Amino acid sequence: MFKKVLIAEDHEIANISVQKTLQELGVQTAEYVYYCDDAFKWVKNSMRDEDPYDLLITDIEFEDDDTVQTIKNGLELVKAVKTIQPQIKVVILSARGGSKEIDDLFQNNMLNGYVRKARRDGQYLKEALRAAYNNKIYKSPDIRNTVQERNSHEFTVFDLHVVKLLCEGISQKEMPFYLQQNDIKPSSLSSIEKRLNLMKEVLAFTKNEQLVAYCKEIGLV
Repeated sequence: MFKKVLIAEDHEIANISVQKTLQELGVQTAEYVYYCDDAFKWVKNSMRDEDPYDLLITDIEFEDDDTVQTIKNGLELVKAVKTIQPQIKVVILSARGGSKEIDDLFQNNMLNGYVRKARRDGQYLKEALRAAYNNKIYKSPDIRNTVQERNSHEFTVFDLHVVKLLCEGISQKEMPFYLQQNDIKPSSLSSIEKRLNLMKEVLAFTKNEQLVAYCKEIGLV
């Protein structure tokens, strides 16, 4: 198992929980920081001292406070750390679901595991650490299911028209007028609502804003 691990997590309770998990796996040294800039500095110093970390565990979101930070979030931290220590293993533990940014990190060999903070995340974190130690890739089951659901939805031309109108700040009630003006069918409010509800259900979103952000992220609009 890993001998030296750095945890970047700004919530103390979560930090303690991760440390306990590492202890149960027999990790000898587990150190933690609350800021991304500190994490980068500690990794850099460990390289200078020829005593590098084997693994970085990081959250994605870090709350803003009065401490000015150059590295704003865990995704930026992973990229920065990989520039100075490409061989370090990285596992993300976050409340966020999967995204294109996460997929890109996996594809570029910058990420070994992704665990979503949810039920049974302690068990999934152990599985992720064992997988990373054995040079395998790990995504917790809820992340895998979300990816499968997202890949299962094929956006129609009508879907894209609706999402584009949302991007332009046009409300659902106003959409029929714009669709009719451009001779786009169907154009009824009920058809619009049905497609929006279907897209959000398949993609596991609850708000139109999340749907818009996702479509922008994957380059559909």
